[in-house]
Amino acid sequence: MKPLLFALLAIFAGSNWAAAAEESSNAERPNIVFILSDDQAWTDYGFMGHPEIQTPHLDDLARQSLLFERGYVAAPLCRPSLASMVTGLYPFQHGVTGNDVNGSQDRAALDVPLRAAFHKHPSMIKTLVANGYLAHQSGKWWEGSWKDGGFTAGMTHGDPKRGGRHGDAGLSIGRKGMQPVTDFIDQAVAQEQPFFVWYAPFLPHTPHNPPQRLLDKYTQPGRAADVARYYAMCEWFDETCGQLLGYLDEKKIADNTIVVYICDNGWAAPSTNAHDPNQKLWKGYAQRSKSSPYENGIRTPIMISWPGHVKPQNSPDLAHSIDLFPTLAAAVGADAPDDLPGINLLDAEARSERKRVFGVCHSTHNMTVGNPHDTLQYLWCVEGDWKLLLRYHGKDTTKYHNLHVWDKAPVRLYNLSDDPHEQQDLTAMHPDVVARMTEAIKTWYAQSNGSSD
Repeated sequence: MKPLLFALLAIFAGSNWAAAAEESSNAERPNIVFILSDDQAWTDYGFMGHPEIQTPHLDDLARQSLLFERGYVAAPLCRPSLASMVTGLYPFQHGVTGNDVNGSQDRAALDVPLRAAFHKHPSMIKTLVANGYLAHQSGKWWEGSWKDGGFTAGMTHGDPKRGGRHGDAGLSIGRKGMQPVTDFIDQAVAQEQPFFVWYAPFLPHTPHNPPQRLLDKYTQPGRAADVARYYAMCEWFDETCGQLLGYLDEKKIADNTIVVYICDNGWAAPSTNAHDPNQKLWKGYAQRSKSSPYENGIRTPIMISWPGHVKPQNSPDLAHSIDLFPTLAAAVGADAPDDLPGINLLDAEARSERKRVFGVCHSTHNMTVGNPHDTLQYLWCVEGDWKLLLRYHGKDTTKYHNLHVWDKAPVRLYNLSDDPHEQQDLTAMHPDVVARMTEAIKTWYAQSNGSSD
């Protein structure tokens, strides 16, 4: 009996040691809070120098972060933009290039094969969960339910019979309180497991219905009503970020939490573009903002805060939404796919070696399943101070074609240092730059599609 008893005690001790080792490992892993705003221009924060919009909580986060003022998203539209953050791939690689396959026609049925193909790709969320993380979804989420996305908990059901689309029940987060997220944090802390929070509220996105106190604050003589409402929404979003970040402090877990901030795409009120004759084609928002490859569509600040690990500084380097998956995987010691096109933003050498960032713009509510190139509208590149747009004319059968139909120029070149709002096309003045960047874009696009052409 003694050898058997000794063996049983050894097994018991070994299992306790393994459990203790796992608990120790979990305790050392940082939590991750991933904050996404929805439809907010890159200029519209206090820390980015906006003279009117107040964002004190995000300003504080910026002071504590590695801040990239020159961040970019892969696409200027929520669904493909979010899909690229999750997978670390460009839209033409993961297949989600727009918001719908054929506008409002047969949305749910046509989406099924698209989502099925999308979920075959590795993702940031599934990778973290496989490495012991609890993961909660709230806010914008297009790809079915939170379960479909690999989260361990969440709010979005994704059932088209119940109006499931682009976040459904999850879109109440922020606008109607933060309890689903704070309850999840409580649960993760109680279980002593590292957690990932996907906080993607429907803010400052329309409907622009801010609290009256904020609307009153921004309503001024001579300021257009659509601008005042939008400004108020930006501060409302900031308040919810303050609630979330404050809860990390309250739970005494802020020092062991990575906080990432990015916006899905830009936005500008239509009244701000009233001088543009092409604005008559579109009433929802300003031309050359959301759904476009201009700076007000694709540029965003990107922030990474990790106390004691990431030195707060304002980096002049280019950052991209496709970088977030490899960055977070490296930070927590997880393995991301080797062939991801992004870099680890915490690697200063990798940042310094990057010379250009690229992206796309497709039709907004047209997708051709299995042929993502069919709806291509633009390819773009930023290289130092230069930005080049290459215009395409892909399939676009919905009313959203009015967002692009006016743009006839095959190429546009801007110097973003001198002209950050892209008012002066320099194509004719710098043919050498146009030729070099055109070649770079075409090479990148061919190689990203597995072609040597």
